[in-house]
Amino acid sequence: MVAAAKSAPAAGRNREPILGVLRDILPRPGFVLEIASGTGEHAVWYSTALPDLTWQPTDRDPDARASIAAWRETAGLANLLPPLELDAASDGWPVARADAVVSINMIHIAPWSAAQGLFAGAERVLSAEGLLFLYGPFRENGAHTSPGNAAFDADLRARDPSWGIRDREDVAALAARHGFTAPERIAMPANNLSLVFRRR
Repeated sequence: MVAAAKSAPAAGRNREPILGVLRDILPRPGFVLEIASGTGEHAVWYSTALPDLTWQPTDRDPDARASIAAWRETAGLANLLPPLELDAASDGWPVARADAVVSINMIHIAPWSAAQGLFAGAERVLSAEGLLFLYGPFRENGAHTSPGNAAFDADLRARDPSWGIRDREDVAALAARHGFTAPERIAMPANNLSLVFRRR
């Protein structure tokens, strides 16, 4: 592993359950745009397991992009592209078209404007049959789904008041405003959810 490559314990824990969902939903062959790729471990894992997909990792943070590049160099995968700088909240993304947009553990560790930008950007770039995949913790019916998620939410908001676990219903309403169907809800380990949004 190249020195710049970072590791996130959560990525190792959740990559296999997420892969199980992605195998079922992602169009193949296809071009997948990952938003907020973090360390890059997921990008390597999924592009290895799904070789008929072209995987485009992105992140707004230069240290994250350096880690993604280091993981990519070690993996040597032809279908894993070099990381791009992308701020989800920006009106201009460096990718014009994708078959799927994937965002894992992002919208709760970012301001709500990042979620708004994510759906606006996905609306711009996704093909007619495209989908947006979200993974992470969500509140449902105005309540946390576990004491652990409630404690995590409090910690996030203490670190930055603009962060926090989002209400699934608010996310679905945002999606609807950008031309997406109501999400398919898939229960995941550790009180997380996968939400799959498709173009209307």
